[in-house]
Amino acid sequence: MKHFEFATANRIIFGVGTLYDLGPIAAEMGSRALVVIGGTSLRAAALFDVLRQQQLSAETFQVIGEPTVELVEEGVLKARRGQCDLVIGFGGGSVIDAGKAIAALLTNPGQPLDYLEVIGQGRKLSQPPLPYIAIPTTAGTGAEVTRNAVLGSPQHRVKVSLRSPLMLPKVALIDPELTQTMPPPVTATTGLDALTQVLEPYVCNQANPLTDAFCLDGLHRVARSLRRAYDDGDDLRAREDMALASLEGGLALANAKLGAVHGFAGPFGGMFDAPHGGVCAALLPAVMEVNLAALTEREPDSPALDRYADIGQILTDDPSATAADGVAWVAALGRDLQIPGLGAYGLTEADFPDLIVKAQEASSMKGNPIQLTVEELAEILKKAI
Repeated sequence: MKHFEFATANRIIFGVGTLYDLGPIAAEMGSRALVVIGGTSLRAAALFDVLRQQQLSAETFQVIGEPTVELVEEGVLKARRGQCDLVIGFGGGSVIDAGKAIAALLTNPGQPLDYLEVIGQGRKLSQPPLPYIAIPTTAGTGAEVTRNAVLGSPQHRVKVSLRSPLMLPKVALIDPELTQTMPPPVTATTGLDALTQVLEPYVCNQANPLTDAFCLDGLHRVARSLRRAYDDGDDLRAREDMALASLEGGLALANAKLGAVHGFAGPFGGMFDAPHGGVCAALLPAVMEVNLAALTEREPDSPALDRYADIGQILTDDPSATAADGVAWVAALGRDLQIPGLGAYGLTEADFPDLIVKAQEASSMKGNPIQLTVEELAEILKKAI
């Protein structure tokens, strides 16, 4: 067995209604919070009520779309002006990531580029971030338990990470009831992101027994509940399953690796205006199919082949199913949930060389169960377009 380590948020709280447990927890950490929210403050009304009941004051910082380096700098400035001693992220993965980055940069000197990968100096954070509480309102990214924040840099046309073990939130509070307001298209894309993040760590080259357990449980939950959550957003049991699968995916990817889906998705998001979950959803069946062919041809003894067969059996609920059956199930799910191809976001074959070069350098690509050739990477894009 390979050596491995496992790290996560200092405290994880999960369950329907747990938002109302927030007050005393936040009060232990600070007295003035920067609350990072998404496009509207209406969904956060209950959160602000809880804070007021504890006599905690709050500054609001809005994140519309995916966070950029410049946006995070604005958040840091607002928190400093407001003398905030606590950061709370309340929203989807973009909001959670923005909050993580703001909390980290509030206590570490210098500029974001000092610490960013790829386009910056990649320096390590030297100081623990400001106390951070992550409260997801979508079920997909698992960002509430990961140690990085993905930020866009429009001038570089890339997305890059601010990454450190110090960035794991102090508290991850997951209340599945908060996800009931997601419309079907968002349920679909975030849910397929959750599926990707329990599937890729299971077949990656750095899997370990703890992450395997999270992935297997998450696969079962997505298989039985994503369609139900999409068809009926008020199905709280299905929402619980998807919220827990999302959390499990975050726990897994933070302690194992991902693969070619995320290897492409990060650079793609820097080049095109596209939702991360939608990109992952379009890529997933294509990556599965090409990985299976490459493994069968070049590494027929790879344990990843058996793991893909496990996935096929879980997703189809058929003990005799094959890995190919799993690919077909994922492809059919994408069609049923009306997931568009990558061409809908502007990708053409002329973009393939640039995207492939960037994807080959992505940290996620290094976790893929087999190193793919340029031709195989292009085949994935052709299938996903």
